[in-house]
Amino acid sequence: MSVKFEFKPSGPKAPDMKKVFGNITKYIITAIVVILAAMTVFGSYYSVSEDEQAVVTMFGAVQKVESAGLHFKIPFVQKVKKVDMTTHGVGIGYVVEGNGQNIPVDSDAKMITSDFNLINIDFYLEYRVSDPVQYLYNTDEPELILANEALSCIRATVSDYPVDEVMTTGKGQIQSEIREMLAKELNEKQVGLQVVNITVQDAEPPTAAVAAAFKEVETARQGKETAINAANKYRSEQIPAAEADADRIVQAAEAARQARIAEAVGQAERFNRMYEEYQKYPLITKKRMFYESMEEILPDMKVIVTDGNTSQLLPLEGFTGRGGDE
Repeated sequence: MSVKFEFKPSGPKAPDMKKVFGNITKYIITAIVVILAAMTVFGSYYSVSEDEQAVVTMFGAVQKVESAGLHFKIPFVQKVKKVDMTTHGVGIGYVVEGNGQNIPVDSDAKMITSDFNLINIDFYLEYRVSDPVQYLYNTDEPELILANEALSCIRATVSDYPVDEVMTTGKGQIQSEIREMLAKELNEKQVGLQVVNITVQDAEPPTAAVAAAFKEVETARQGKETAINAANKYRSEQIPAAEADADRIVQAAEAARQARIAEAVGQAERFNRMYEEYQKYPLITKKRMFYESMEEILPDMKVIVTDGNTSQLLPLEGFTGRGGDE
């Protein structure tokens, strides 16, 4: 009879490595699935703010353009690029440093006018995106194209004006022409940008001596305007008085005309009545007219009318009707 002894280790049991690795792999796969699911869910939606527009593409082709709101897209297939649609500004002829000071850029600011004078002029250009698809895909640097086109339009326009108009009265017209020309160029280039406004910031001669001369010209022009305004004010004050005097003279002349007409009408009527009396009694009327005429011609003289045979002399007053009162 034989006896067999078997010894077993008394410590903890060693883990099964295949089972451990299997559990780890399961956890990793689960995590990957959860992450992919989360990415799928969250990648299916996107939001666009009020100041933006979104261009949706699939395999490089533009599918649609979305405005503000929450939108759906196919995850991992469709891509979204957002474009800022607000108005932006850029200086032409100067740059702005960090402290806010404008530093002129001579190569861009110095221009020649139609009368062959040099002038330093700078502008402030405001623009915005008009077409987000053209802005993103038609050109690589649309803002650079905008700046170059703006500078070209500015030089072409300024060269059509004399220097004094560029510095003073012609600024408004220059701005308007540049805006129209630049809008046309941007439309032809199809860069997806549009001009909102462009304004002249500053315009001055390139040297101090020329600047002083232009200041004297401007002072003289202002003196001229002051004199013209004073003359216009004096004219405005004098014209009403002259018109009143003219009206008064016209009214007086009209009154005199009416009086003369009335007098002529009265004389005509008196003559007609006298003529009617003359036709009835020619001799008596003729004598009466003679006596009245003599009374007007010799008002202070006593005239005696006689035929040389009468014994009684009769004064003229008795015939005219005035002698009876004496």
